[in-house]
Amino acid sequence: MMSDKVKVGVIGLGMGKFHIRNYKASPNAELVAICDLNVERLNSMKEQENIPFAFTDYRDMLLSDDIQGVSIAVPNFLHKQIAIDAMKAGKHVLCEKPMAMNAQEAQEMVDVAKASGVKFMMHFNSRFVPDVRFLKKRIEAGELGEIYYAKAGWLRRRGIPRGTGWFADKAKAGGGPLIDLGVHVLDLSLWLMGNPKVVSVSGSTYSQLGNELMKDSDRVFDVEDLASAFLRLDNGATLLLETSWAQNIVGKKSDKYIELYGYKGGVRWGGDDPIPLKMVEDRCGDISEFQPVQLSEGYLETPQHHFVTSILEDKEPMATAEHGLEVMKVLDAIYLSAKKGEEIRVRV
Repeated sequence: MMSDKVKVGVIGLGMGKFHIRNYKASPNAELVAICDLNVERLNSMKEQENIPFAFTDYRDMLLSDDIQGVSIAVPNFLHKQIAIDAMKAGKHVLCEKPMAMNAQEAQEMVDVAKASGVKFMMHFNSRFVPDVRFLKKRIEAGELGEIYYAKAGWLRRRGIPRGTGWFADKAKAGGGPLIDLGVHVLDLSLWLMGNPKVVSVSGSTYSQLGNELMKDSDRVFDVEDLASAFLRLDNGATLLLETSWAQNIVGKKSDKYIELYGYKGGVRWGGDDPIPLKMVEDRCGDISEFQPVQLSEGYLETPQHHFVTSILEDKEPMATAEHGLEVMKVLDAIYLSAKKGEEIRVRV
């Protein structure tokens, strides 16, 4: 008889603390192990959350036959090897974004996932925001019509990560706000639009403010502080993307948004706005703006609950390895376009 719970472990207790919280709240998950190099943090979390096992080496965790799935919540440069080792050990994987340092690494992860037959899910947590899930249903119902233009961004006026030494270190992070914040709104835009493929990109990156703000810091800062890109999609639609850690934006200190425009209507989702979801529709020739009324759906699904449910029900997760790979291909192309100063083809 199949168990009604999946035994899981969490590797990395920085962002991993949010994975722990959501696993503990899921009726289908049993958190049995955690792993972190920081022994003090590891032991504190083990005691605080009453977790049976704690490891400082993830490879020791993977030896446990009891663990069926793991969350990978470590710095970007460690994603590939830990994910591959976990999948080869027969563990299902929930991986924090970005999938890897680049598309080549992501492709290796996809190949191992296919060969091992385990579930691989990307932790694109913005897909699980209630407003976004509600919007997705309205789009699928055809309320906007065909979406032909989109804008997306996550901008910070002054928001260079300072609590850790790796976020602005290209060798460990792969890039700056584009790979840190842009990855979220890029994935979200493509997902809401029905996952069209990106054909080409034209991108630019800047680091004027970041270099000045970090000149007296002992932290490495060799990434961009602002990135923007124009994306052409295979269905004829286009997407304008912008993201920053340091930019003199006007009106607010942070702006996380998606704007979608279709033949029947338009929508803006603002993750930091008091009213996050606003729509415009053409109702018999009368253009009206309104705030959609949402009905409570009871339990709000988290990525962790979706992950373990996918394992129990043997179904493909909503955010697949292929989705993660597609995003990495686009990010690579944006960085290359910015470096060369020309448009880059993602696919023919």
